[in-house]
Parts: sequence; C-alpha cells; structure tokens
Amino acid sequence: MQLFTLKPATIKAYFITGLLIWIPLVITVWVLSFIISVMDQSLLLLPERLHPRNWLGFNIPGMGTLLTLVVVFISGLLAANFLGQKFVRSWEQMLARIPVVNSLYNGVKQVSDTILSPSGNAFRKALLVQYPRQGCWTIAFLTGKPGGDALRHLGKDYISVYVPTTPNPTSGFFLMMRSEEVMDLDMSVDEALKYIISMGVVPPAPRILHSVERQEPALSSSHLSGNS
Repeated sequence: MQLFTLKPATIKAYFITGLLIWIPLVITVWVLSFIISVMDQSLLLLPERLHPRNWLGFNIPGMGTLLTLVVVFISGLLAANFLGQKFVRSWEQMLARIPVVNSLYNGVKQVSDTILSPSGNAFRKALLVQYPRQGCWTIAFLTGKPGGDALRHLGKDYISVYVPTTPNPTSGFFLMMRSEEVMDLDMSVDEALKYIISMGVVPPAPRILHSVERQEPALSSSHLSGNS
C-alpha cells in the first residue's frame, strides 16, 4: 500500500533510476548482438558440410565470431615472419594494378596503419581547441603534423587535429592549427570520447592536481617531437 502513497516526484525519480540502469545494459547487449551477428557471417566462407548446424543439428551463436578471431590471429602470426611479409607485399602489388581497388585499399590501409599502429601517435592525446570561433571551446584529438605541400605553406609550428561531432564521433572536421593555440587535456582518449558522446553529460572523473597554477595553453614540446 505504500507504493500508492508515493509522491509523483518520487515515482519519477525511481523511473529515471530504472532507465539509467536498463538503457546502458540494453544498448550494450544490442551492440554486442549486432557485432556477433555480423561476424557470424564468416561461417558462409566455410563449405556447407562444415557448418555447425550440419554436424550438431543446430546453430551456435558466436561460432563465426570465434572463427573470425582465429583467422585474424593466424593472419597476424603469419604476416610477422619473412614469408608472410613477402606474401603481403605481393598481394599489395597485385591490388595496386587495379585502378579503383588500389585507391580504396591504400586509403583504408594508411588510415588503419596510422590509428592502430602501436608506434603511432594518432588519437593518443585529447586537446582543447577553439572551434568554430574564438571563445568557443571543444575537445579534439591530436592526429599528427601537416605534411606535403601544406607543411611548406604553414610551417613547423602547426599540428593536425580531428574535431569529432556529438553524439557521433565518427564524423567530424580535420583542422590544422598552431600548437600554441591548443591546450593539453589531462584525460585519456576514452574519457574524452565518453564526454563527447554523452554531449557533456558525463564528464571525466576529477584528478588530483599536481599544481595549483594553470598550465599554459600549449602542447608539450616532447609530445610534439614524437609526431615529427
């Protein structure tokens, strides 16, 4: 009977609390289900007689995901030795002879090498930049330094940054800015992405300040030298 005597504000608070519990859980399960269902399509590459449903009598969700992970691991293992690297170079030379495929493959490979390479510096640092005008600040990610003809026009005191949009950080803007016009942020890339995706609702947890003085709005020289 106490439930029916609750005030509307209290009921609303309980309802919102329930949503905060279930929404992240449901979205997480939905995303994982989608990824697993897509990766399970790799079973279509196997002969029909090797499909789990033919020798077990039923489908096992995740078998295609396991197969995909095994293939990726074995590919990396083989490509790490001399013969594997030679095969990869031959494969890339063959793709280079196909006009449209060559442009697409090289573009995707350069981006993936830059982002996933352990020795790379792309998306390793969160920054604070003024965009789209002076006085408006947003979070960006350091992607490197300008190259090619842009470097000749701009000089060495510029950096390349990526300004993601919210709540979808996969789209955004590529900017080349002076290094002294940006600020280093004391937060990880994961924390910055969560902050962006939540549209500022979920700020990073506060950290212990090592100094009460405000840092100068410039990138550390050691970090910039790593992108040279």
